[in-house]
Amino acid sequence: MNAPPPTTPPSLLRHSHLDDAQAIFSGTLFVAVAMMLFGQAGLLTGGTAGIAFLLHYATGASFGKLFFLVNLPFYGFAWHRMGRAFTLKTFCAIALLSLMTDWAPRYLSIGLLHPAFAAVLGGLMLGTGCLFLARHRASLGGATVLTLYLQDRRGWPAGKVQIGIDCTVVLLALFVIPPQRVGWSVMAAVVMGLFLWINHKPGRYAAT
Repeated sequence: MNAPPPTTPPSLLRHSHLDDAQAIFSGTLFVAVAMMLFGQAGLLTGGTAGIAFLLHYATGASFGKLFFLVNLPFYGFAWHRMGRAFTLKTFCAIALLSLMTDWAPRYLSIGLLHPAFAAVLGGLMLGTGCLFLARHRASLGGATVLTLYLQDRRGWPAGKVQIGIDCTVVLLALFVIPPQRVGWSVMAAVVMGLFLWINHKPGRYAAT
């Protein structure tokens, strides 16, 4: 008779507060660097970050402050649909990203950056950061909250939904920034969405 497959103790499937803290910090740092790459190359991304970028390009106001403000309306949805813990961790991630994107340029400067490189590297870093957060039941608000909700409740792949939302927001930028930069921004959104589509699937990661 074949022996039953070993099971993982429940205690090892639960993240500690330290686990969550390092994931939120690491994921947010990855996203902050991606935002720096996009900003220096004149690109943008989708979701509420894309809206904050559009407002930043149009008004010159701080991206970090705009990003924090744009996400305020989504906390109520997250609280009722995704739970208190998810909402609190999401709030921490958004506040941390807002601070990081304002402070990071003081400590990191890139002399030469082609938009294509910024699109690919930024898209991968953005996807990696969001994956860290999603696996610890957190997000960067806005569209990410919606994609995770639809994946959990409807089974819709988060990557596909993210690509659709991000590309829609980026295409709206045709009214604000040159078409060439919009094209590179769409490329970044597709890179990020494909990364999440491949790597963030229901049941692949069992810890909570």
